[in-house]
Amino acid sequence: MSAHEQFSEDLALHALGALAGLERAALERHLEVCIDCQGELRQLQSDAALLALSTYGPVPPARSRKRLLKAVARERRSSGAAPRRFTPFLWVPSLASAALIVLAIFLWNQRSDLHQTLASLEGRHSAMERELRAAQDLVNTLTSPESRQVTLAPVKAPPQPQGKAYYLPSTGHLIFLASNFAPLTAGKVYELWLIPSSGSPIPAGVFQPDARGAATIVNPTLPNGVEAKAFAITIEPTGGSPAPTSQPILVGAAG
Repeated sequence: MSAHEQFSEDLALHALGALAGLERAALERHLEVCIDCQGELRQLQSDAALLALSTYGPVPPARSRKRLLKAVARERRSSGAAPRRFTPFLWVPSLASAALIVLAIFLWNQRSDLHQTLASLEGRHSAMERELRAAQDLVNTLTSPESRQVTLAPVKAPPQPQGKAYYLPSTGHLIFLASNFAPLTAGKVYELWLIPSSGSPIPAGVFQPDARGAATIVNPTLPNGVEAKAFAITIEPTGGSPAPTSQPILVGAAG
């Protein structure tokens, strides 16, 4: 066995600070004259430093961790090598270093799992905030003192179809509830209109009643700050019209 091979295990222990006494002195004398062992020791010390810092900084290259652990686990297999004298106290630093290495790897894995969990919770929190804001808008439209509550009644007909409009001028939010509306022929829809204090009627959504004659319109696209004089409903072609094409069948004054 060459001197370089004889000291290969001692290099790994020396890099971890676990070599002492006569064995350390013998290795240091060998290092003074062996350039190969000097280079191997520097590489092992660099790997140990990278592995120890992995808990707080960047992840060390996989090859560094693998090379260091392989060096620590290497055993002399030559039958001609003299048995090492058992010195239990010298192995305490080595065991402590190995435990620190295992702990560093465990903590790094735990940190990665925590980052993934935190990202998932942040995504769920953002979604819940958006849903809460939408619900608050609906409640505010229904309950705000500024909300205009308008009941639409038939024009020159028994009060069978009926509509209620909840309108908030400052935000342009509108909720309309229809009941007792008759079904329409193919190609026709009911269209709701906002009649402003001045200017032309503004389309406020179309609807088809269900089997019970009920329908709803929630927050159609309306300009903010428009004061409503009244609301009306006409029958229009499918898709609605930019301006009324028939006489209103329901009209309700706002306020």
